[in-house]
Amino acid sequence: MLKSKLLSPSERLNNCETQDSAHVTVGNAGDHVKRIQQALIRIDNASIAEAELTSTTYGKSTAAAVLDYKTRRNIINTSYQKTADNIVGKMTIKSLDDEMLPLEQRMSDDFLGAGLRPLRGRLT
Repeated sequence: MLKSKLLSPSERLNNCETQDSAHVTVGNAGDHVKRIQQALIRIDNASIAEAELTSTTYGKSTAAAVLDYKTRRNIINTSYQKTADNIVGKMTIKSLDDEMLPLEQRMSDDFLGAGLRPLRGRLT
C-alpha cells in the first residue's frame, strides 16, 4: 500500500502497485497520471511538456521522464527485461512512493518551521 501523501490517495496507483493490469502506460490520462508527473518533477526535476501537464496525459515527455527515472535507478524486472522501459508498474510506483515520503517530510518540516531558531532580544 502506498504511503506518500501525493500518491496514496489514488486508487488507480494503489492498484498499480499490486496488479499488472493496472500498469500506467503511454496514452493513459487522469488524476493518477498527474500524480506520477508531479512525483517525477519533485524527485528528479523532470521536464514534462506543458500540454501533457495540462491534460494530465501520459505522453512522450512523461514516458521519457519515466524511462530516465527508471534508468537512473536501474529499475528493471530482470525476469524478462534487460533494460528499463517507460511503463509505471509495481516496482516503479513503489520506488516513486518511497522517494516521495522523505521529500514530503522535509517539505512539511520546512513549512512548519522545524528549521527556525528562537528569536533573541526584542522585536521593535
